[in-house]
Amino acid sequence: MNVKPGLLATIPSTFAVRAAALAAALVTVAAGLGVRAAAGGDVAKYAGDALYTVLIHTLVVLLVPRVRPLTAAGTALAFSWAVELAQLTGVPEDLARRSTLARLVLGSTFNAPDLFWYAVGAALAWAVHRGLRPGPARARS
Repeated sequence: MNVKPGLLATIPSTFAVRAAALAAALVTVAAGLGVRAAAGGDVAKYAGDALYTVLIHTLVVLLVPRVRPLTAAGTALAFSWAVELAQLTGVPEDLARRSTLARLVLGSTFNAPDLFWYAVGAALAWAVHRGLRPGPARARS
């Protein structure tokens, strides 16, 4: 393996990546609560949708610290879309009636515009994640 001596020093440790992902997750939750407290209606709803996908992205990075930004964003988007599409079955609505946690994670009713806002959140998360990666690794995102 032909690795430049300084290259390994520029790659953040798994602990540092996980700590940053945890901090990002907490900031994302705080931002979601802040938007909900400061705004209402469609602004709060759709910002919440985008932030939901950002949160999933940060959790993916927390679980898999070396994940590439595009892979993390794609995973977060796929998960968000799967949850939204599952709402067409009525199962999340039934679970939401029984559990606040299920309501927060799974929602209850399908709303087609949510799919777009999840993509906005994935794009935002990808851009931030990509911007935080070290130089040489950035080219592979």
